[in-house]
Amino acid sequence: MDVRRRNNVLVTGPAEGRVVVLAHGFGCDQNMWRLLVPALAERYRLVLFDYVGSGGSDLSAWDEERYSSLDGYAQDVVDICRELDLREAVFVGHSVSAMVGVLAARTAPERIGALVMVAPSPCYIDDEGYRGGFSTQDIDELLASLESNYLGWSSAMAPVIMGNPDRPELGQELTNSFCATDPDMARVFARTTFLSDSRDDLESVTVPTLVLECTQDVIAPREVGAYVHAAIPSSRLVTLNATGHCPQLSAPEATAEAVLGFLKALP
Repeated sequence: MDVRRRNNVLVTGPAEGRVVVLAHGFGCDQNMWRLLVPALAERYRLVLFDYVGSGGSDLSAWDEERYSSLDGYAQDVVDICRELDLREAVFVGHSVSAMVGVLAARTAPERIGALVMVAPSPCYIDDEGYRGGFSTQDIDELLASLESNYLGWSSAMAPVIMGNPDRPELGQELTNSFCATDPDMARVFARTTFLSDSRDDLESVTVPTLVLECTQDVIAPREVGAYVHAAIPSSRLVTLNATGHCPQLSAPEATAEAVLGFLKALP
């Protein structure tokens, strides 16, 4: 399998220097990074891609068993890093991709030298001593609604996830992104995402890590950002002056500033 074609890999920016890999979250594709690309590509070589089942990926490469676990998505990342022979790359993961980056860095530590977690959540379900933001019943109902009427669920949930009601065009963009995803593949990715529990995996992170959270985020409340920061000794927590779960769209300047500040401070 041609990895570049499979994952619709795009490389841009300077030919030399540090490499930054941008990984999208559930229901999205690499287009979600477009407002950050100009600022980052001035100094860094960027690698953008789509997970299989998303965006311009090769849908014939879809395998339900593989993508029923976050390890399958992490393997996509590792395959891309090996195909491009990346070393010590900075992995920027949005939402569930933040945990995918943790798994990829553990699998191929020579490939990933730093992590940027944008609105991460290692577990979406509340537990004793842990607030993920959702009860088990909440997640069961969310998945049942998604599986019975994916397009209707997308239209209702995308604006809530985006979290900027005064800017409806942002919610509409996320709705369009969700609706462009194959429903059967989206259902599998949703279950993989919302039922995952990667809290124990955070202990494996030893590379420099930036945790970016928003002031208000219904998917990843601030307690989650604090938890991730506390679980990774090498991390730095930055709270963006932004609302919603997609600051790369709702507050691209602040997001780019935080990411660039972290990149410049790396050895």
